[in-house]
Amino acid sequence: MILGVIMLEVFAFLLLLVVSLFIVIKAADFFVDNLVDIGVYFGISEIILGVTAAAIGTSLPEFGSAMIAILTGTPNVGVGCSLGANIWNIGGILGFSAIFAGSICVSQPILKREGLMALITVILLYLSLLIFGNINIISASVLIIAYIIYMYFLIKCVESEECAIKTDVDDETNIKKKILFVLIGLISLAVGCKLIVTSVVNVSDILNIPDVLAGMFLAFGTTVPEFFAVFSSAKRGLSKLAVGTILGSNIFNILIGLGVPALFTTITVDKIAISYDVPLLIFITLLLLIMGYIRTEIKKTEGIILVLTYFVFIVVRLFLYT
Repeated sequence: MILGVIMLEVFAFLLLLVVSLFIVIKAADFFVDNLVDIGVYFGISEIILGVTAAAIGTSLPEFGSAMIAILTGTPNVGVGCSLGANIWNIGGILGFSAIFAGSICVSQPILKREGLMALITVILLYLSLLIFGNINIISASVLIIAYIIYMYFLIKCVESEECAIKTDVDDETNIKKKILFVLIGLISLAVGCKLIVTSVVNVSDILNIPDVLAGMFLAFGTTVPEFFAVFSSAKRGLSKLAVGTILGSNIFNILIGLGVPALFTTITVDKIAISYDVPLLIFITLLLLIMGYIRTEIKKTEGIILVLTYFVFIVVRLFLYT
């Protein structure tokens, strides 16, 4: 009888989690689309909008969930979500995409810029954890400044490229609607992320799952936008978009996803995350860079290696937990 009640509670929270993920993904798209239109209307550079919208659009679910979790007293769920999403992005999403697409060409400029920045990003996080044992306002400032510097150089690099953003916002009435839609999208995103965190925390409490591990499993849901974007791009031969989406998302998830909430509160981090999860993220990021430099493409063999690396990580992580 008691077991039945427990399973019913778990099912209810999992159902809430699925509904919440759907709300967050749709709200993120709605928010970004209207924000881009507003930016174009007020004359903000389309290059800046293109770069920031791409990063924000695929990373909002992780960012929102991590920030809500951290600011509502479950920081390890937020940290687990960010780290888990980044490891899954490379090992799972890019790995599986390479397997099914057959090959993903790696642009050397993207590898040297986004790839190196993704590696620097996780090293900065690791150094912060080794020095302070947490993510505090000092490390938050470093992470956010690093993102601003990265964005500056990225925009300088691509400002000669033609941007394809179009908009039909051409009068004050429409722009007022767009502003209202942005607010609706933002509120929906916040509500959805709060429900996601509530669902994950309750399920982890019921099943006695550590918060960091629960956050990593949450990453499967919050990375749905990246999965479809990368898989579709890889199948269509849009390799730059596929690799750029993964690396850009990984940079954003740490520098902004952990940097912004750390401005408001010191983020405590589980010891296993410091000694195992972050070093593994450094390893798999470095592995991707080496693959890209050596062969300039990720074929099925490399894809299998990335996927196996991810599954070994999960198995070992579960072993360390038990």
